[in-house]
Amino acid sequence: MTRPAIQVRDLTKQYGSVLAVDQISFEVAPGELVGFLGQNGAGKSTTMRVLTTFMPASSGYAWVAGHDVMYESMEVRRKLGYLPESVPMYPEMRVEEYLLFRAKLKQVDRTVRTKRIEDCLRRCRISEVRRRLLSTLSKGYRQRVGLADALLSDPPVLILDEPLTGLDPVQQEETLGAIQDLGGQHTVLFSSHHLPDVEKICDRVIIIDRGHIRFDDRLSNVRAQAPVLVFDVRGPQDAVAKMLKDYPGVTEVHSVAGDDGGHGFEVHTRNGQDLREAVAKKIVEAGWGLRRVDLRRPKLSDVYMRVVFQRG
Repeated sequence: MTRPAIQVRDLTKQYGSVLAVDQISFEVAPGELVGFLGQNGAGKSTTMRVLTTFMPASSGYAWVAGHDVMYESMEVRRKLGYLPESVPMYPEMRVEEYLLFRAKLKQVDRTVRTKRIEDCLRRCRISEVRRRLLSTLSKGYRQRVGLADALLSDPPVLILDEPLTGLDPVQQEETLGAIQDLGGQHTVLFSSHHLPDVEKICDRVIIIDRGHIRFDDRLSNVRAQAPVLVFDVRGPQDAVAKMLKDYPGVTEVHSVAGDDGGHGFEVHTRNGQDLREAVAKKIVEAGWGLRRVDLRRPKLSDVYMRVVFQRG
């Protein structure tokens, strides 16, 4: 059986009377690219700081690449690349000079040091700014220099805390591409508030809320859930809702905001049946105005909002 790249068991962290993380447990397999999501204050950064040995847990256990983060912190750091939300750098250094300095600190073997720097420059798409001063770089480039730094020792595990914060759309796409290229070769735990970006590149998502893991599943399973039929109808709301609920194969009907004076309805069907044409025909035959028919497949944002608003 393959050993998890990251393993967390009953992890708890308290700041005085504040319980930031409450007995969470999860595992990340080697080569997985996992999105770690949650609102501000949910416990994401605290969990990451414990995993990266920046702070101790109050109780519980965590292992990175098979090493205990409490008792084998130096071994964990050798196996781990970490990109914090704000990347600390020396602004007077040039990119290439900075990466050489960092490679020496990380004790990258001098026989492969130059090759590793070249490889990281290429993989993080920053070769064109290698001789630029760090102080002259945009935030997008600085984030990618930080990612190159995290990769210098070729660690099996990468932890990236909000790498897209403050980037414009072009910088986000470039940074996302660099992160996506890491999947399979490295285990990546990736924290972000940009749900569509997480959905685009991650294999799996973990959602933490108020210190508890509320959701942990593969995105392929989210996409495989039954789609929802959406109708915008101009007609008496109660009568339309009753007709939809009574229609054969319909299991649930929810009223939602409609457009331009119409009424919106989300319709769930048995086994995900696509009843759009049949229901639309019934609406028209009843003399009501049909303004929109759609089939909406589940998205990560739907799961996230449900988790956040249905707190136990």
